[in-house]
Amino acid sequence: MSSVAVLTQESFNEHRSGLLPEQRPSAGEDEEALPTYKEAFPPLPEKAASPEGTQEVAHTWTAKIRPIKSSIITQVFHVPLEERKYKDINQFGEGDQAKVCVDIMHKTGAHLELSLAKDQGLSIMVSGKLDAVMKARKEIVSRLQTQASATVAIPKEHHRFVIGKNGEKLQELELKTATKIQIPRPEDPSNQIKISGTKEGLEKAKHEILLISAEQDKRAVERVNIDKVYHPFITGAYNKVVGEMSQDTGARINVPPPSVNKTEIVITGEKEQVALAVAMIKKIYEDKKKNATTIAVEVKKSQHKYVIGPKGNTLQEILDKTGVSVEIPPSDSSSETVILRGEPDRLGQALTEVYAKANSYTVSSVSAPSWLHRFIIGKKGQNLAKITQQMPKVHIEFTEGEDKITLEGPTKDVQMVQSQIQAIVTDLVSRMDYAEISVDPKFHRHLIGKGGVNINRIKELHKVTVRIPPDNEKSNLIRIEGDPQGVQEAKKELLELASRMENERTKDLIIEQRFHRAIIGQKGEKIKEVRDKFPEVIINFPDPAQKSDIVQLRGPRTEVEKCSKFMQKIVAEMVENSFSVSVPIFKQFHRNIIGKGGSNIKKIREETNTKIDLPAENSNSEMIIITGKKANCEAARNRILAIQKELVRARAVLTFSRPSAADVNAKRRATPPSCTPSPNIISSSLEKVEETSVRFATALGPESSSLRPRTKTRSSSQWSAPRKRCGRPRRSWRTAPAAETAVQENGEASEEVREPADPNAPKKCDVIVISGRKERCEAAVEALKALVPVTIEVEVPFELHRYIIGQKGSGIRKMMDEFEVNIQVPAPDQQSDKISITGLANHLDRAKDGLLERVKELQAEQEDRALRSFKLTITVDPKYHPKIIGRKGAIITNIRTEHDVNIQFPEKNDENQDQITITGYEHKAIAARDAIQAIVDDLEGMVSEDITLDSRVHARIIGARGKGIRKIMDEFKVDLRFPQSGAADPNTVTVTGRPELVDEAIDHLLNLEEEYMADVVENEAKMAYMRPPSSSAAAGDEQRGPSKGFVVREAPWTNTNEKAPDMSSSEDFPSFGAPVAAKASPWGPKRF
Repeated sequence: MSSVAVLTQESFNEHRSGLLPEQRPSAGEDEEALPTYKEAFPPLPEKAASPEGTQEVAHTWTAKIRPIKSSIITQVFHVPLEERKYKDINQFGEGDQAKVCVDIMHKTGAHLELSLAKDQGLSIMVSGKLDAVMKARKEIVSRLQTQASATVAIPKEHHRFVIGKNGEKLQELELKTATKIQIPRPEDPSNQIKISGTKEGLEKAKHEILLISAEQDKRAVERVNIDKVYHPFITGAYNKVVGEMSQDTGARINVPPPSVNKTEIVITGEKEQVALAVAMIKKIYEDKKKNATTIAVEVKKSQHKYVIGPKGNTLQEILDKTGVSVEIPPSDSSSETVILRGEPDRLGQALTEVYAKANSYTVSSVSAPSWLHRFIIGKKGQNLAKITQQMPKVHIEFTEGEDKITLEGPTKDVQMVQSQIQAIVTDLVSRMDYAEISVDPKFHRHLIGKGGVNINRIKELHKVTVRIPPDNEKSNLIRIEGDPQGVQEAKKELLELASRMENERTKDLIIEQRFHRAIIGQKGEKIKEVRDKFPEVIINFPDPAQKSDIVQLRGPRTEVEKCSKFMQKIVAEMVENSFSVSVPIFKQFHRNIIGKGGSNIKKIREETNTKIDLPAENSNSEMIIITGKKANCEAARNRILAIQKELVRARAVLTFSRPSAADVNAKRRATPPSCTPSPNIISSSLEKVEETSVRFATALGPESSSLRPRTKTRSSSQWSAPRKRCGRPRRSWRTAPAAETAVQENGEASEEVREPADPNAPKKCDVIVISGRKERCEAAVEALKALVPVTIEVEVPFELHRYIIGQKGSGIRKMMDEFEVNIQVPAPDQQSDKISITGLANHLDRAKDGLLERVKELQAEQEDRALRSFKLTITVDPKYHPKIIGRKGAIITNIRTEHDVNIQFPEKNDENQDQITITGYEHKAIAARDAIQAIVDDLEGMVSEDITLDSRVHARIIGARGKGIRKIMDEFKVDLRFPQSGAADPNTVTVTGRPELVDEAIDHLLNLEEEYMADVVENEAKMAYMRPPSSSAAAGDEQRGPSKGFVVREAPWTNTNEKAPDMSSSEDFPSFGAPVAAKASPWGPKRF
């Protein structure tokens, strides 16, 4: 990661103190150049000071004021495409990347501006104070750039020098290199320091740590400054020369990598070894400096990468063959000059090699209209796939909006691909054409049609492609591409459709919403006829929920007018036919009016041409509604009333005594209202007994109240009981006067009904009089007796009562509704086993059988519940519990479902952590135990092995969302465990499974590591040559040296034993209201 406008901590300190570089005193200058304490901090004037003194003080404050500089700095960072963490170009400025940037700005206080470069790299401009910018840079590197990691081993005793006092050195190193450095804690025996960050930062951090270690090494350390351009001769091709020198001398030679712009080579080792190595390096340097010459050649910027080669191998190859070093300008530089340095007689050969490598690949372009690009690519890339399979080394790039295709690759291959694509372009231009028409965007959706029916028909008919711009573009241009003739025909048809839409009209009809369903018809049949008659008119009815009366017609002007008149005519007919009349007909006659199979009502409907609606069977309404023309409705009503009149029959009077009042009251107490026969039930029971009449005598006279019709039409056959059985006398229109009341039997008069003298005899109010023929009256008596409720008791164990009642009484309520009886369960405090059932005699047997059947079911459930409560425990080592549970509980859920058991694992605070409890049927619990034991046996037969895999390939092995690692685990039936972040050895991977499967999985993982490491090394080497850092920052750091801060003379604490104030201390220099932040431990976060 390269940056612009680098500002270090030292320069920032100078900026804050107001000292310019040219104003800073050198080490050799006299100490008198330093300002005194009073000059730097002049005292405030006293109240009694003279005017002259005041002027002098004012002069002191103004004379030494230094220019104030802005504390805001700006740095620009560039993240290449291949190192971007978020590469979705379509979501630039939004999505996760934008959220991360906003979070960085909130966290650091710096301002970020993002831009996308032409090479799809990310440029980030950061503005703010130095501390905020440095923190933002670190956050950008860690969260917007892909991270790599590396380890460097230095002696354990050198770690404290890397950390520095209070961790300051470590923090400075992390900010400087934009990396995260993790140093093992003092109690950790490891000497490995882990570095994570960008590849460039890793190299810098590793180099700096090794330098710190070398400085503290007990062995001799020698630093030799060699010009950067001569480093390739010292390292040699593929590091052969430096390797041989290290082997011959035994010294360790650290040459800064190409990406680190430092000239210093550090040699460590024994004094004799170091001296020998230094002499050999200086000899090579002096020899090359004396004999080597340079030539500069111009090579296209686009061909530089071919000169570098994969992993920088081409540069190493040229150096190995010719002994000539090739210097390539940085990728962020616009220079195309390549410098060759070496022996004069070898420069010619090296130049030939450079040109050969540069020209081995070429970039060419083919002119092709941009609208033809997708036809050249073909459906799903079929056309290009044929070319790329033959020439895989050629890269073909289509740029949107440009009329050209860019080709890059080996020269011969590019020429062949260019000719093939040119032939395709020529062929497409000869037989393809396009046209653009302008249509108002408001008509676009009508051109497309419902579900794209219109536009798809045009495409298929004329074999063309039609592009209609989306609504958000607000463009009126429609593009048609395809065969020239088809393009012209499609253009003509689309223009005709557009012209027709411009001439169309929209009209609103006011039609009452109650007619909408009738106009639409069942399943839309009627409105379909209207639409078929006027196919060019679109008819839209409002949503029923809107309760709107507006029906919209849209289409050609004349057709809309015709359709409007036609629909108004339909509505007029509906209004005429919407006359309705209600006819009250007794409920029991409705079925006679309907007739067998609906024959009567159907005949009336057809002959009168009306609509007749009868109330629902469970409704209390007696009204029949007739709808149609007025005359037809009157005719239908008369016919229905005539049927009712014919159904009316006469009724006539035998007495039988009702139970005594005491018996009636006892029955009433035992019988709930729901079980008491209603007059309607009595009436329906007596319908089977023809030619009878029932009367209930009153208590205060011989009059009787009979079951009478609800209306005063005597011809009715629907009866109801009088509202009062005993009370003040009430004459009935069906009874004779009291003196004339007699029992009629077969039409002959009988003796008068007198009040009996016997007090035990039934009262007249307890007498029900039945009139009619003798045999029919006897049948009526039996029918009435059958309606008297009866109570029986059933033996049910007390413990089952609550289950019979059910939740909130649902169980007993269901049985009462099903059997039409009342069931009374004794109160819990009675502890009784008797349940009373009250109801009609013919219902009691069914209710009793149903109750006993329910008792049997509950007893069976109790027995089953006892069998299901069998428990057993199995002892399993807690380390196997996660394996038995499985991923997201899959394995244990499968066992529970398969064996229908409940399996409980111990809680965290349980004493017996190895006990698993299984509950269910005995045989199923045993089967589940055997299944768990089988899993444990398999786990005990497994082994675990640790292998070393480079941490840089872990992510690729794991794959996106763990897809790769799951595939390996499923294929080899093993378990893989990768180290957590911050682990002592980040390269250790644990493989668990059966021995033979573990070996196979390890072989597979090692093969993958070898394959992936090749790509990792290649990318690192390429980046090392492609992106060397700017030299200004490093040079400035070395020349400036450490800052001494702000120094004054004659300070108050110099004359006393007081300690100078610490500017970094919050106690000496407290901030206003801000809490003092605790410094982070240099050993990392504390572990609890």
